[in-house]
Order: sequence, then structure tokens, then C-alpha cells
Amino acid sequence: MTDTLRPVEQALPDAAPTASGSPQKLKRSIGIVGGTLLTLSCVTPASTLFVVVPDLFSSLGTATALTIAIGSLLCIAVAFCYSELGTLIPSAGGEYAMVSTMAGRLAGWLVFVLSLLVVMIVPPVIAMGTADYLAPIVHLNPSMAGAGVMLLATLAGLLDLRANAWITGVFLVLEVIAAAVVAVLGFTHSQRGVGSLTSMQVAGSGGHTDTLTAMLVVSGLAIALFITQGFSTAVYLSEELENPRRNVARTVLATLAISTVIILVPVVAITMGASDLSTLTGGDISSMVTAWSNSAVGTFVSLCVALAIINAGIVMVIQNSRVLFASARDKAWPEPINQSLSRLGRFGSPWVATLLVGVPGALLCFVNLDTLYGVTGVSVTAMYLLVAVAALLARRGQHRHTPAWRMPLWPAMPVLLIAVLAYILSQQEMTYLLWTGGITAVATLYWAFYLRPRRETRWLVSIPEDVQA
Repeated sequence: MTDTLRPVEQALPDAAPTASGSPQKLKRSIGIVGGTLLTLSCVTPASTLFVVVPDLFSSLGTATALTIAIGSLLCIAVAFCYSELGTLIPSAGGEYAMVSTMAGRLAGWLVFVLSLLVVMIVPPVIAMGTADYLAPIVHLNPSMAGAGVMLLATLAGLLDLRANAWITGVFLVLEVIAAAVVAVLGFTHSQRGVGSLTSMQVAGSGGHTDTLTAMLVVSGLAIALFITQGFSTAVYLSEELENPRRNVARTVLATLAISTVIILVPVVAITMGASDLSTLTGGDISSMVTAWSNSAVGTFVSLCVALAIINAGIVMVIQNSRVLFASARDKAWPEPINQSLSRLGRFGSPWVATLLVGVPGALLCFVNLDTLYGVTGVSVTAMYLLVAVAALLARRGQHRHTPAWRMPLWPAMPVLLIAVLAYILSQQEMTYLLWTGGITAVATLYWAFYLRPRRETRWLVSIPEDVQA
């Protein structure tokens, strides 16, 4: 890894432009190994396994592994779209830069709002799981512990990206070990056969066994997509990856494959190893680990998960601050806000944007968790749908001849993905659709009354000069 995490040039002075009248640019300081470590840490497979997956166990029981597997297959098509668009438009703006370029400025603005919802909500959702896994040592209020993790992650996010690649790499090893321990223990204490993975059962009230319907599985796909969605971090980091035309696609696809294995294999093991259906539906993985082994192993796994959650917070704050940085560079806000968000600190990180991601994230730790899950699932699904639309338009005009990674089975792949995601979206709870729709409607009004009338000076989505065709 030492030859991929190369030293960066000295960071620009705070708020200093790179050239007369030109916006500041991030430094290319990481190779494919560093980028993959950061991206895997953002997927945060172990913390997702221990924090988000138990919620699926409670509603889907033995169908949890099947639902995640279907979601992972859908994510292959999504990853193809991200890989092609990310090499065509390698910008820290991520989805919104890609969609704006391909599908128009309004579509790009709506994707930005959806991505902003996701990047603001996901870190506190993960961070609030810290208290559960520190319980063997100390009992903490989940909201307070989550807020503390967010503030710690914010401080780490102010450091140099190269240093954070090393920090998150060490934490990533620990969380993979924890996931592996769970998988081994689950398989060695198997209580049921492989057929249980498709038995479609969940423990109901009064000790009864309920049978799941296909519609419940479809409804759960929004959360399943959320479970592996962090592979898109490679696109957000494209301005800091060396050789983005090659490394963005490699990082996206490799991360999806690795994270799917790290998450899905333990889920299969837990499903087969849980002592009974009620234990599986309860989703208390730490208690299962202790029952399969002893309290010392359970404590070790819990502490590894707690570190994984901190790791996830660091990487998510890094990723999310780049989204705000890019939006300011692309003039999404009134000028004083643009100038503040585009400031780079002594370590080369966008420090104001980092604070505006981390501090509100700490406050969101005090919001109802189910609401955060629901809005995130809807936002991720809608965002993927718009990215698929952009991928369908990615080979028009000048983009047809731009050097880039090209997905197989185009245009069938994005067309199929659009149809499936639209159906999944239609099956979500109305409350979460209304929350997300209301926020999107307010954002549309901002577009109509502020951005659109100033189209010559606002929302000017740019591609860094050194990677334009």
C-alpha cells in the first residue's frame, strides 16, 4: 500500500484559489488500494451487518439473506451505471455531477438533494449502534454515544485524506475479523439446513410463526440496497484518485463484490445457526455470538463492531463533506455560502463542509431511528433510479467518444434497472414517501425561484480540467 498512498503536494492556504478566478481542486493522493479501503470502510460491512441487518431480521426473518442477495444482484447493475458515469464525469459531486451532465440541471439538482439526505442520515444511523456494542464495557445512551461518534469522526475528517486511508484500513481489518468470527460460529452451530434460507418465515406475536409474502421481500429491498450502497464512495473520491478513468470503475466493482461477501456470508450463517426462529427474529447478534462461544469472544466481537462504526463515521464524513464542497464550487448557494463551503484547510480537506456534515449528523442521532431508516431507503432507491436514467443517456453526442469504462448489456441494463427500482419505490410506506417527496418539493421550489433565474451564475456543474476528454 505504500506505493499507492503517495505523498500529496503541500495543501493550499485556506481559501486560496488555485489560479486567478478558478475554483479550488482537491489533491490526487490515493491509488486504487487506498481508494478501495476508504470505499469499503464507507460500505462499512461489519457495522452494517451488526446495526442495520438486525432490523431486517426482525421484519423478514429467514428471508433476510434472500433479500440481501437480491439487493446485491440489483446493485451489480447500479455499480455498472456508477462505473461508466464515474469515469465519464470524475467529480467530487458524485451522482449530481453525473446526472446534471447527462440528464439536465434540474435532474442533477434533485439527485443532489437526495444524495444530501442520504449523506446526512446514514452516518448517525450507523453511529447510534455504538452503544449496543460498547455495552460489555460501559452502558451509554444510544443517542449520546452516536453523537459522540459523529463529533469524533468530524475531527478525523479534518485531517489529510492519505492519513485517513491508513486509519480506516486498520479499522477495516478488525471489522472483517469480527464478521468472519460470526460466520464461523454460525456455521459450526448450525440448527437448520440451507433450505431455511428460502423458507420465508418470521416469528410473530404470541410465539406463532408467520409466513412472509413476496411483497414484503420487495418492500425490504429498499433497505437491502441501502446496506451495500457505500460503493458509490469511489465516485465521490474520483477527484482524489490517481488515474480516475481506470481506478473509479475498478474500485466501484471490487468494493461491491467484497462487501457483499463480508455481509451476506455471516447473514447466511446467522440464519442457519440461530437456536430458534424467535432468536433469529430478535436479531441480537451479540447474544447469539456469546451463546455460540463465551462472553470473552462476544466482548471481542462487540468491540470490533464499535471500532467499525467509528471507522464508518470517519469515512462517511470524508465522503459527505466532498459533496458539499463540490456543490459550493458549482455555485449551488448564495455566494457567501459558496465561499465558505469551498475553503480548504491546512491538510487540504474542505473544513467548513466537514463541520456542516458532522455537527448536524450529531444532532440527527436524537431523531427516531425508524424514520431515518425509511427516508434513507426511499432516497437511495430514488437516487439510483435517476442515476440509471443518466446511464441510459450516457452515450449521446460527444459522450459517445469520450474515453471511459463502458458497461456490458447497454442499454438493456439501465432500462431493466429503472423498471425494477420504480416498482420497489412504489412498495414503500406512504409516510416515508411523503417525507422524502416533501423535501424534494421544497428543493424544487429553491431551484425554480433561485437557481433557474440565475442559470448563468448558479449551479454550474464542472468537471476538473485534468480529467476532461
